[in-house]
Amino acid sequence: MFNHFGEVLTAMVTPFDKNLEVNYEMCRKLAKYLVENGSDGLVVLGTTAEVPVLSEEEKIKILKTVVDEVGEKASVVAGTGSYDTAASIDMTKKAENLGVDGIMLVTPYYNKPPQEGLYRHFSSIAEQTLLPVMLYNVPGRTSRNIDVKTVKRLSEIDNIIAVKEASGDMAQITELCRVLDDDFFVYSGDDNFTLPLLSVGGHGIVSVAAHLVGNQLKKMVTLFKKGEVKKAADLNKELSAIFTGIFITTNPIPVKAALNMKGMDVGSLRPPLLELNHSEKEVLQNIMKNLDLL
Repeated sequence: MFNHFGEVLTAMVTPFDKNLEVNYEMCRKLAKYLVENGSDGLVVLGTTAEVPVLSEEEKIKILKTVVDEVGEKASVVAGTGSYDTAASIDMTKKAENLGVDGIMLVTPYYNKPPQEGLYRHFSSIAEQTLLPVMLYNVPGRTSRNIDVKTVKRLSEIDNIIAVKEASGDMAQITELCRVLDDDFFVYSGDDNFTLPLLSVGGHGIVSVAAHLVGNQLKKMVTLFKKGEVKKAADLNKELSAIFTGIFITTNPIPVKAALNMKGMDVGSLRPPLLELNHSEKEVLQNIMKNLDLL
């Protein structure tokens, strides 16, 4: 039986230098910082990493860098999925050879396969690796939801052990937690949904906010699981402004701006993404000041 990846995972940004080349030294520093500040593990090469604009060579080098820096201290989960089953299998094998602890597979986007197509896509990749697999359901980006019945079928495959749920549908999340076995782990893909997800039987969070409030998030999850629900709820209320603020526009634009404000030089964003405008930056700065994050 596979173990879980941890309770608080950070979906790590990709730092760039002034020429928009990957800043591998900053990748190393950021990975270390996150693991030392609340993260049980890191999800690398996900949405927050701007993965569509990274070359395969860059992806491989980022994974090598992160595994080398924190691989013995935290779980490293590599985003290896795409809308192409064969390419996803190829990337999964390369990530496995680099020593990652698991893979995350996003729902195939753009080509919108039916549920049976989703099942065959995920199961085909899973059978080509010994690594544990996290599914990633984010219909707001992919235009395709992974239905509860499909997740349930996939959960019967030994090494598919988790799902990152970013559907924003609490009824669906509740049903997932009801029908899935206890050794299948449901993670929130939205910081605002962490506490509600825990309350219906979920396991943890794949977080963007943990770049800024990782220790507080870890404390909130721990408090809830210890039965100190009121304290967890109070902390959730305190953090709710930053949960909302880092999604004031398309992720990862705000979180990279926030890290730069804190003096962690993760650089800008590759096109077609762009920087926060003046008013958005002002709103985010005020939220961070109110939470003593600056």
